[in-house]
Amino acid sequence: MLYYLTPILAVAIGAVFVLLLKPKEQHNLKLLLAFSGAFLLSVTVFDLLPKVFEEKGSNIGLFIMIGILLQIFLEFFSKGAEHGHLHLNKANTLFPWLLFVSLSIHALLEGFPIHGNDNLLYGIIIHKIPIAVILTSFFINSELSKWKVIIFLLIFALMTPFGSFLSENIEQLRNYYHEISAVVIGIFLHVSTIILFESNEEHRFNLRKLMIIILAVAIAYII
Repeated sequence: MLYYLTPILAVAIGAVFVLLLKPKEQHNLKLLLAFSGAFLLSVTVFDLLPKVFEEKGSNIGLFIMIGILLQIFLEFFSKGAEHGHLHLNKANTLFPWLLFVSLSIHALLEGFPIHGNDNLLYGIIIHKIPIAVILTSFFINSELSKWKVIIFLLIFALMTPFGSFLSENIEQLRNYYHEISAVVIGIFLHVSTIILFESNEEHRFNLRKLMIIILAVAIAYII
């Protein structure tokens, strides 16, 4: 049950944070994104990646590349919301269907390898909180109606648990668990490295960001 509830709770925390505090400072959000990216990358490299290669060997590399390419394709429609890039357009009050579908696919696939992997669950939770903050802020600034905001966030929150449910209960999917996990690894590698290695706006060395990244890697390694 923990695998189903905590991703939903992570989205709720991000949304409530925006609704109650209405944050305007983006610097702290970027640090949170850096922490989530470093933690997710570390969990993928330390835990998920070795398990998949141990079970399937070098042939699994093809599916990792498919995951990377799939994420690049999805970002044509999500505009990089998975790693914190979402440009506000206050004049546009239409429901962003392309954004919705691409992020839902991303969230659905995240849920497949979670079962039995606590560290990965922690990584996805940490990743979802800043994304929920960004999405909620986007909808509020775009002046979408409250019911549209609630429906979108609810469906987005349910997609990862739904992915976990499918991986556990659909036999055909269980037969390809490692291949699907490899695709998810590719997605995680792309998203997390974009978060970590993109240039700062000032193009200057950022000591605080470096310390946050080191802390996230250390925590992921220890647990």
